Amino acid sequence: MTSEPWPDLAGRREGAVHILPVRVYYEDTDAGGVVYHANYLKYCERARTECLRLLGIHQSGFEDMSFVVRRMVCDFLKPARLDDLAEVETRFLDMGGARLELDQRVMLNGNTLFTARVMVALIDGQGKPRRLPQTLADALKSLPDSQS
Repeated sequence: MTSEPWPDLAGRREGAVHILPVRVYYEDTDAGGVVYHANYLKYCERARTECLRLLGIHQSGFEDMSFVVRRMVCDFLKPARLDDLAEVETRFLDMGGARLELDQRVMLNGNTLFTARVMVALIDGQGKPRRLPQTLADALKSLPDSQS
């Protein structure tokens, strides 16, 4: 038995890819009935958090550290609509020093709706870069096909 009361909320890993299901609710849509563009960023943020959680890294346990998005390049390819059940795929591409680089995609029935190339940095309470903890680096290096 798992210690998490709802382990499936964190999504699942398939090799080096983390997959988080996301249902589109009315609150996610704009006046045209499609997902409002900023909500794709929220979906990706949740997926990054849950991916780390499955690796045993809980950001709530970070002392005087937090991840911030340093750069994000996005492509909005196709719309998601109310009641769609999409999946956010997260792949770690590279890491070094205080940064992680990821590829994220929002998928629906095998079609790519949104892509983001994301660089996050770990900073301390004063906003200065902080080297990735060894436990996080080791967890990421353990992923199959990891390019780190």
